[in-house]
Amino acid sequence: MFRPPLPSGRKRGMAQSGHQGSHAGSAKSWLAVIIILIGFTLGGVALTLGPNWLFVWIGVGICAVGGLLALAFDIFSDVIVDAPRQIPVQEHHSPFEHRSISS
Repeated sequence: MFRPPLPSGRKRGMAQSGHQGSHAGSAKSWLAVIIILIGFTLGGVALTLGPNWLFVWIGVGICAVGGLLALAFDIFSDVIVDAPRQIPVQEHHSPFEHRSISS
């Protein structure tokens, strides 16, 4: 179904934000994600090297701090929901489908 575009170039179902039309996210959101990744990496490496439980729990703590930052920065507001794509149906012939042979 075709719907005409909204006035002023806005997309349907998209919140007004500074990141309109971008899937990149904001710098503060990436900071929270990088902190979580650092904690996860530290904990994972500490598990494989021993395990060294002190560094595992330090990694868990770093992940928790990153998670709290993610909540404080509201990183899910950076998500852009695109309109559903209309993909035309293409005809497909399977070699396994039944074809009747007429004489």
